[in-house]
Amino acid sequence: MSDIRQSTARRCRRLDCVIDDDIRYRAVDSRDARFDGVFFTAVTSTGIYCRPSCPAVTPKRANCTFYPSAAAAQGAGFRACRRCRPDSVPGSPEWNHRADLVGRAMRLIGDGVVDREGVAGLAHRLGYSSRQLQRQLTAELGAGPIALARARRAQTARLLLQTTALPVTEIAFAAGFASVRQFNDTVREVYDRTPSGLRAEVTEGRRTATPAGGLTLRLAYRGAFDSDHLVDFLALRAVPGVEEVVPGGRPGVLTYRRTLALPYGHGIAEVDGLAPGEPRTRGWLDCRLFLTDLRDLPTAVQRLRILFDLDADPDAVDEQLGADPVLGALVRSRPGLRSPGHVDPHELAVRAVLGQQVTVGAARTLAGRLAEKYGTALPEPSGGLRLLFPSAASLAVADPEDFAMPAARRRALTGLCAALAEGVVRLDGGVDREAAAAELLALPGIGPWTVGYLRMRALADPDVFLPTDVGIRHGLTRLGAPGDPKSAARAAESWAPWRSYAVHRLWAGAAGDHSTGTQKEKQDA
Repeated sequence: MSDIRQSTARRCRRLDCVIDDDIRYRAVDSRDARFDGVFFTAVTSTGIYCRPSCPAVTPKRANCTFYPSAAAAQGAGFRACRRCRPDSVPGSPEWNHRADLVGRAMRLIGDGVVDREGVAGLAHRLGYSSRQLQRQLTAELGAGPIALARARRAQTARLLLQTTALPVTEIAFAAGFASVRQFNDTVREVYDRTPSGLRAEVTEGRRTATPAGGLTLRLAYRGAFDSDHLVDFLALRAVPGVEEVVPGGRPGVLTYRRTLALPYGHGIAEVDGLAPGEPRTRGWLDCRLFLTDLRDLPTAVQRLRILFDLDADPDAVDEQLGADPVLGALVRSRPGLRSPGHVDPHELAVRAVLGQQVTVGAARTLAGRLAEKYGTALPEPSGGLRLLFPSAASLAVADPEDFAMPAARRRALTGLCAALAEGVVRLDGGVDREAAAAELLALPGIGPWTVGYLRMRALADPDVFLPTDVGIRHGLTRLGAPGDPKSAARAAESWAPWRSYAVHRLWAGAAGDHSTGTQKEKQDA
């Protein structure tokens, strides 16, 4: 069986590989969790749909129909399996690397744009008509934007029903439904249960264990997960008052905590790393969310998934980079390294400019001062968290003298914030990466390093390399390879389409120990 899993996975990891139904069935027969979220299996004899790794008896091939999205399976009349809960799988890794219309649309739908702005608002953001958008999404995913957003609302409803004691009416509107009737009909159709029946599947004890005023949930991921690298990366850059890393509730576990500015309010997120000795392939991270408005739940979850790069396919990344003579030993020693994203692209853009030509520690200090001066204070502090990071609009009109940096960099920061606040430059998941890069480069003081860093983290581009970065040079030198920009760029050609992950490998190698902060992020002026 392991040979089947390996051969199937190898055939499907290439970006240009078309996964046919025979390959899909082999993945289902081997219960390969690496394909969870990539496609869904509908069983005509039972009327349910499952994730590929469902533990139930493998259905006959003649009874299987495959769908590219849960929404498509639901639209065809299939109900979600109660055993494997196919609506809670990691997202398809396609949306990490695809820059076409469908990929951009899926990122915006995941952030809740359809619920807040409607299909017309989604289409406007993407620069297409609603009809064109509907046609392309339906052709590729078997469902249009309304159906995809509806599937997202159904998942939120199930989570709230099974993890909180909130009244059903409150849950209906918190999940984004326009009416209680629409909520009831959707839950029955998707789960073959009434809302009260769905709630009854979970014991009362599990709900009361949720922290006061908060929600407990699991953030699913596929493959190996190097949580030590990711938590250390975030800890090095944690802005005082906005972020912190503290001991978790289990021995040896570190918890990343931060404030979130969300469409309807604000929140605090807590995400636990993995414990020492815990399987790197556990499959989920424990998370707790404290929100002022429950309508922000799906958006908060999506942004945390982006920050922790939870929809990546680490097997595909590690297979290619692990075969490289320069990076191979690093990859084999620490599988499952991720490329961290963001929870707010505007915040990340500000912090990227603060990090030009200074150490990570210095950039963190600058960001903390700005947060103290221009951030929004929480009604009540929570541990070390007191502030929401200042918005681009507030920094665009700030006194430049408050920015303790050279005059040229002050102008770069205020110019960038003004462009973001006015919409001249957009960094949301629906933008065209090439167009956004060109717009950024046109701004004074924004050079190739800053643009590349933002493409890698704010725009979730998995194939960015920073050849002039000091940390890249040190990382390559430690590996015995030339570190000059031309040699580095030439070596990185064979790492495509996963060069962002190679950057993090080299940064980690330059630091030697993830807990140190010796690398220096520098812009190519």
